Amino acid sequence: AAAAKAQNNVYYWANNKPMVSTGGETNRQNIKYEQIPEAMRYAVMSAENKKFETDKGIDPVGIGRALFNMAKGGETQGGSTITQQYVKNAMLNDQSQTVSRKFKELLVSIKVGRTEPKEEVMAGYLNTAYYGRTSYGLQAAARSYFGKDATEMDESECALLAAVLKGATYYDPAGATAIDPGATQEANTRRATERWSWILDEMVKDGHLSATKRAEFKELPKLQNPRSSSELGGQIGYLVDLAKGYVINNTDITEEQLRQGGYEIHTTFDKKKVADLEKAVKKVRKENLDVKRRPKTDTHVQFGGASVDPKDGAIVAIYGGESATKHFTNNADETGAAVGSTFKPFVLAAAMQDGKRDPDLGESQAQDERTKVSPDSFYSGKNKLKIKTYDGSVWKNDKGKEWLQTNDDDASYGSPPNYRIDLREAMRVSANSAFVQLGMDVGLDKVKKAAENAGLRPNSLTGTTFPSFSIGISDPSAIRMAGSYATFATSGQQNDPFSVKEVEYEGGSVWKHKSAAKEAFTEQVADNVTDVLKTVVEDGTGTSAQLDGREVAGKTGTTDGNKSAWFVGYTPQLSTAVSMYRMDDDETKKSRPFLEMYGTGG
Repeated sequence: AAAAKAQNNVYYWANNKPMVSTGGETNRQNIKYEQIPEAMRYAVMSAENKKFETDKGIDPVGIGRALFNMAKGGETQGGSTITQQYVKNAMLNDQSQTVSRKFKELLVSIKVGRTEPKEEVMAGYLNTAYYGRTSYGLQAAARSYFGKDATEMDESECALLAAVLKGATYYDPAGATAIDPGATQEANTRRATERWSWILDEMVKDGHLSATKRAEFKELPKLQNPRSSSELGGQIGYLVDLAKGYVINNTDITEEQLRQGGYEIHTTFDKKKVADLEKAVKKVRKENLDVKRRPKTDTHVQFGGASVDPKDGAIVAIYGGESATKHFTNNADETGAAVGSTFKPFVLAAAMQDGKRDPDLGESQAQDERTKVSPDSFYSGKNKLKIKTYDGSVWKNDKGKEWLQTNDDDASYGSPPNYRIDLREAMRVSANSAFVQLGMDVGLDKVKKAAENAGLRPNSLTGTTFPSFSIGISDPSAIRMAGSYATFATSGQQNDPFSVKEVEYEGGSVWKHKSAAKEAFTEQVADNVTDVLKTVVEDGTGTSAQLDGREVAGKTGTTDGNKSAWFVGYTPQLSTAVSMYRMDDDETKKSRPFLEMYGTGG
């Protein structure tokens, strides 16, 4: 059947030339029954089918439950023995949950149970099952998870793979957030640990494992990096993960169907731009970082980046990390690195779109009650500015402490005693105090709405009730930051970033992306933001981004403790976001905080 002979999926570059073939039987190596560890057979039996060695291939009680559910029009799954699962994986092309397919499964399972040796059924099941990490069959799984042959696995490793059979998306400790944001490393590790421990305990109860041996296994077995295929090295693995996640989350194609293979996935990725972005990062590393000379400041430096086409939101390039086979987290996606002052354009956009509130009126005010703001509006650039609410009262936190907003390097901008500067100048020098007070005057709810309208996801916006929200304590991804600045590049028309243009199956198109721009800001507001951000590149904190003969708009961003640094910039044709931070790459450590970057790169 199709599942037993899974094809590859072929991923294509934006120019429709093949990028990589992956997923399917590329990562399958069938093994004989004699090569399957006894502990693996017992782990699966204890977890899924205790009477496997004596049953007739079906579970009458389970089947009765399944038939009863079917009669009521409910779920058809249930009552699956190891034999039934083998039949479903290896012999039935139709994987749908229908009454007719369920009856077919039952009839074939009864025949297989009567005519086929248990050894063949067990080997067939373990060789055709999917274990995640593009691994079909026990041998491929053993190599993907533990870097060894199946014959070398111990009882603990067998129990973990038996646990993964329940669903790799949710039980692989490495996580699968590209498929489901809820399948985090933490959540998956918790689920896997609970099931792994339960299976070992069941093996003891069933007489397949001694209590003494069981007591030796206190923690999950050591796992190797999920990346095992050299084809997925460099940026390719990050690109494939991004495209795969997009297909699963934005089409009717399921993860199960993708595992069956045969799909042609046409991505938005520009091969040359991906290479150029990677080359740029490598150049910076080579010229600036010296771990031997500066081991305390130049280690663990990470970069993430993304480039988006403003006209439609196509993601043309990403930089996910050193290599997908060495560094698992895609740094172009959400990493937890705060965006700092690159958030300020959203505050300015909100102020120009909605205006600041009248201090004599209530907290919620209509548009015609507000005062319009422009790049020429004046605010204080004073360091340690006492922040006030829109009505003039001093803002205090829940502990009654007043908020004094500092600027980078504790510098004040403008002339004393009032330190008045206009918002264009405040953006050019990146004065925190001016934008924090501006956010309070406009309303942080309006700032949040502007950021969302530009294209940032609501779940990436944190600290929305604190004044510092306006200076980027949130942690959107590089992809989303590039996409949101692209909204300014298109004079206020917002397109969601996307990574797949079309999916084909057996030569025919089964899904096509359709861009649908939404107006996030008026043309005047968006173009005013762009005009201000040009100043940053021409004569501000972002002069390194200047291009010969080309106008560039952009914004730098740093955070408290210098734990992340950003630049997001754009021309009409391209919007690019780059992040930099320091974090230990050892994912086995329980605590991996963001590290300060004072002195990094000299």
